[in-house]
Amino acid sequence: MNTPLHLLQPDYKTPYGILSREEVKKDMDRVLGYLEQATPARVINKNTGEVSAVYTDLGPEAVLDRGDFRLTSYEWRVTYAAMLAAAQATDDDRYLNYVTDRFDFLTETAPHFRKLMDEHGVIDPQMKQLLTPHTLDDAGAMCAAMIKSQQFYSNPALRAIINNYIDYIMYKELRLSDGTFSRNRPQLNTLWLDDLFMSVPAIVNMGKLTGDTKYYDEAVKQILQFSARMLVPEKGLYMHGWVEGMKEHPAFHCGRANGWAILTMTEVLDVLPENYPGRDKVMALYKAHARGLAAVQSGEGFWHQLLDRNDSYLETSATAIYVYCFSRGINKGWLDPLAYGPVALLGWQAVSTQINEKGQVEGTCVGTGMAFNPAFYYYRPVNVYAAHGYGPVVWAGAEIINLLAKQHPTMNDSAVQFYDAPQTTTEPIFSVE
Repeated sequence: MNTPLHLLQPDYKTPYGILSREEVKKDMDRVLGYLEQATPARVINKNTGEVSAVYTDLGPEAVLDRGDFRLTSYEWRVTYAAMLAAAQATDDDRYLNYVTDRFDFLTETAPHFRKLMDEHGVIDPQMKQLLTPHTLDDAGAMCAAMIKSQQFYSNPALRAIINNYIDYIMYKELRLSDGTFSRNRPQLNTLWLDDLFMSVPAIVNMGKLTGDTKYYDEAVKQILQFSARMLVPEKGLYMHGWVEGMKEHPAFHCGRANGWAILTMTEVLDVLPENYPGRDKVMALYKAHARGLAAVQSGEGFWHQLLDRNDSYLETSATAIYVYCFSRGINKGWLDPLAYGPVALLGWQAVSTQINEKGQVEGTCVGTGMAFNPAFYYYRPVNVYAAHGYGPVVWAGAEIINLLAKQHPTMNDSAVQFYDAPQTTTEPIFSVE
């Protein structure tokens, strides 16, 4: 055998190497194609399935066509925001049209469903979330997406829905005595890490929309107060839940919950003005979390369902969120591309293997409550109809496209390395070891 041993090709379980923007978009387009047909924007009779073409005379049987996913769920807010980002990254109007078609549909039908509710006391569950939010899940995520959409197109009717959402978030949601958002589930005065994302991106984007700095102050306060209780500094990871009445606070580092946390900080850093009070503290938390997350990436490029437990399964939605947040951090100058670029690219390579031929996203954990034992997390099912996977995958792909437009990853000594300019040599550089 004459080939040097260090040149032998590894048997990688997921692809390893350099990608083109065209390859990334091809994967994203497959997801878009599936969602275009799987999430119709139409009203139907729930008994007959007949489509209602006129909304002025809706009867009690009128509901939104469910399709495979709900148009007003918090998971779909991620999808809408991701589609807006994809429209910018790809210059493909199909991504923007996906959002505007559905937001226009919701605003057009909303007053007729409100009338139906007032007159008959019944309403489609999706429209009830939109018209009468009762939880952060109902309000925060959709509010943030609708605010973001205002940068892309004009729909004045969205503002009333935005105002209704933000009123619930700011003034009606349950809080601890110091103002931290909380739930009475599964215990009294419980903090869910997920609730950072269900509240703060809407709040900070409302600050940008209105120019009122009270929203910026509230966003910073929530991140700092959640982090004071839930960040485990020695790991750079957050616990999923914190209960005020517990003497001990078990730390189960749920993958997607940690995703919501770093995604929230990414959103806030995107919006907060430079040198705004508290921005430096949010940045420090973001960087500490990024370090902690990068340290627990698996050899296959995914992250685990429980981040620090390598025998828990590899999970797609969390992986996609981290790919987006790391890529965004590099593109914004917050993270070192040499350190985090290979992490993000490997993560995308892993995510891309979970997009099947139909455009469905596999390997995503279904909706997950909170527990204080590992078995709960280890055995949560995965399913292609878990809505949490779709937005993160599109968002990750969009930001990877932006990353590849700015950075110049190259194979050097069989490893992915990032450079800020194209490498002039065409010869591989090999180790002398």
